[in-house]
Amino acid sequence: MASDRSELFVTVPSLFRCPISMDVMQSPVSLCTGVTYDRSSIQKWIDNGHNTCPATMQVLQTTDIVPNLTLRRLIHIWSDSNQRLESDDSPASIPLPTVSKQQVINSIKNIENNTNNRVNYLSKIVDFAKYSDENRNFLAKIDNFVPAIVGVMSKADEVEVFESIITVLNLIISESGVKEQVHRLMFKSNRDCLSPFVSVFQKGSLSSKIESARLLESIAFDNESQRTISDKQAVLYELYRLVSTETSPAAMEAGLSCLIAVSTSRPVKKELVRFGIVRTAGKILSCSDTVVPVIEKSLKLLEMVSTCTEGRTAISDDENCVAAIVQRLMKASSAATEHGIVVLWSVCCLSRDPKAQEAVIKNNGLAKVLLVMQSHCSATVRQLCGVLVKSDGNGSRFIMPDRYILTETGQKGTRLFRNRTNRRENPLQFGYGCSGYRKVSESVRDGVDVYGGTDGGK
Repeated sequence: MASDRSELFVTVPSLFRCPISMDVMQSPVSLCTGVTYDRSSIQKWIDNGHNTCPATMQVLQTTDIVPNLTLRRLIHIWSDSNQRLESDDSPASIPLPTVSKQQVINSIKNIENNTNNRVNYLSKIVDFAKYSDENRNFLAKIDNFVPAIVGVMSKADEVEVFESIITVLNLIISESGVKEQVHRLMFKSNRDCLSPFVSVFQKGSLSSKIESARLLESIAFDNESQRTISDKQAVLYELYRLVSTETSPAAMEAGLSCLIAVSTSRPVKKELVRFGIVRTAGKILSCSDTVVPVIEKSLKLLEMVSTCTEGRTAISDDENCVAAIVQRLMKASSAATEHGIVVLWSVCCLSRDPKAQEAVIKNNGLAKVLLVMQSHCSATVRQLCGVLVKSDGNGSRFIMPDRYILTETGQKGTRLFRNRTNRRENPLQFGYGCSGYRKVSESVRDGVDVYGGTDGGK
């Protein structure tokens, strides 16, 4: 009988295995592609800089992960029904949690008083929280747990302690009431809870830096918290460095998201401009490997800094940045395109900066703006495009440098030559009312040909 029992084995349904680790999933989560992975495996994949779905190799439009509660419930039912058939050394067995609930409760009691073993106690709590959604819910409901670890965060000085606490808070931040509790403990008390974030940004691992940015973004949901975070210049600068020095898409996206969340006041925007955020965003947009979420957030941050004079000036002075914005129109996502149009309107129309206008024309900006107008953009963005490209009975005009004048208009479109007299009343003319605009700004000697997709020009 024992021999027969030793030969028994359980076949694991393929849907229960993580496509990355090939182990039975403990905390199944789904990507935007619809493929489900174990949380720890896919989070490690994303944090290592990958921007594709491992199973399908599709480029991820977003790195958000959604718990697959239905699959998790099915795995638990299957596991319970087969528990008596599985041995400890079976490759098909589901690993049991290494930390019990009682051990976690004891660890919570000890982290405040036992300073020598804080890292060990916190490691047990992290392992417990990572194991399942049920464990995370259990932790969030323990009385005094969140105040205890936030209190330790303000007293400790070891980076490892800060990293563990930030990891735990990130894991339970979506549980009911936790975000508000952390917000209150960090921003409505006399604790210095931001210096630990600076330490992690400066000395921690890449995954800890990403988690730090995500946690700050989560709790920066009102004016007070946004102001408190942005007033800590070291935090603001480290977030900028996370965007400007890291190559991981997850790191750049986390840093940009947090900067967007806290950069609501004019002084903060000016400070980001001083750091060099315009140049950094331009480089990110110019890189062909940049993923869509990072493109969207880079353009969103540029849109935000373009609301101040210093930001518009910096964008206009950086021809590469303006060119990159134009090139990204209609090529990433509708959100990215709309952010880009707002930036171009700010520098070309609000500031009427000739350098920005020149850069837009040089990079076929007119055709892009006209294409956006014909797309399914919002009414506001279509209106901004209309300001950039004005229509009258004779055609359309583009806000442009004074040194261009209209010299010739034909059925195909219009030819421009450089203005020798700097007459201010000579905008670019463009055949308007056609169904498609295919080609703009083809240099012809010292002039520019602009072609519209009119029927007569085909």
